[in-house]
Amino acid sequence: MEIKNIEKLSEGFVWQDSVGLITRSLGAAGGSQKFYVNIDYVPPKAYSSKYHSHSQQEEFFIILSGNGTLRIQNKELSVKQGDFFAKPSAQNIAHTFYNSGNESLVILDIGTNEKEDTCYYPDEDIYLQKSNEQRRIFRGSDLDQLWTSEPNNIK
Repeated sequence: MEIKNIEKLSEGFVWQDSVGLITRSLGAAGGSQKFYVNIDYVPPKAYSSKYHSHSQQEEFFIILSGNGTLRIQNKELSVKQGDFFAKPSAQNIAHTFYNSGNESLVILDIGTNEKEDTCYYPDEDIYLQKSNEQRRIFRGSDLDQLWTSEPNNIK
């Protein structure tokens, strides 16, 4: 076991997008396998993620600093330093954070690493399915409503 430091993570454990959203993957850097631990730094007027839910992944969030808005189940709730909540798995709880403040919104994000999980992005009607180490992305409108698994029902 090795002690790591947030400020000295190698590039492989730090992700940044074009608007300045930064995620530091502490759990992965520390060797965690069953859960992830991330610190997300959301700049003003930016989102932490697209609005989505998980079929299997359970998550816990705590606001370390800043303030913003949590969109959860199409409700908008103000959040500030010290606020926290858990998001149980398999309950279709869609969520995202928006930094409506003037300083970085810093979020500790902890969750389970699931080999099988489906994320649903309701604003876009998109599914991201992780299964058998593959990722599949498809629209809800592409789902075949007529198909059946019944072996003698041939259409």
